[in-house]
Amino acid sequence: MKKAIITGGGTGLGKELGKLLSKDFHIILLGRTKENLEEAANEIEHSGGVVSFASLDVRSSVEIEQVTSTEMLQDGIGLLVHNAGVGYFGPLTESKDEQLETMFETNVLGPIRLTKAILPQLEKGHSTILNIISTAGLRGKKNESLYVASKFALRGFGESLQKEYEDSGLRVVNAYMGGMNTPFWNESDHISDRSRLRSPREVAEIIVKEYQSIEEIVIDSKK
Repeated sequence: MKKAIITGGGTGLGKELGKLLSKDFHIILLGRTKENLEEAANEIEHSGGVVSFASLDVRSSVEIEQVTSTEMLQDGIGLLVHNAGVGYFGPLTESKDEQLETMFETNVLGPIRLTKAILPQLEKGHSTILNIISTAGLRGKKNESLYVASKFALRGFGESLQKEYEDSGLRVVNAYMGGMNTPFWNESDHISDRSRLRSPREVAEIIVKEYQSIEEIVIDSKK
């Protein structure tokens, strides 16, 4: 059984993807909060899946190096899902450098560094890189300039890898979804009515259904 690595795997979309993909993969959950990872892993195990997990802050190049050097992330990687993400919203004039750095470290540098670290494993077989980008990677949005910039950067990275590996067995899929009703919004008032958003389960089901056949997935946020 090949392995599927999912960053941000302890909650929300990452956890739901882990549950669904566990039918075909040994799931490797990566995330910052051990308690969330344990809970998600237990749910996957109870449904009959095989799962492992490790704490990882994708902002840290040191932690990426440590985790990718473990036996767990060596052979048999069939899928790498870049799901970890963070967003801060509001007018550009009110933004802080710390927010800018955190978004680019999490949304861009983390996926790039993690991809590079395990590319030798991904290149061995018919593997897939799945970038969870959001519709912020397709068009500009009011009061989201820095977040959108980070997502456009991840989109560019994914599309460039598609060209670089188009004649190989390595596929790169970019998924663009609108807002979901997840803990992502717990500390933000940017979305006034979360009830109109799709659930992580709904989005995960669409992604799992489509990622093997197309390289660009676009999902509307509205139910």
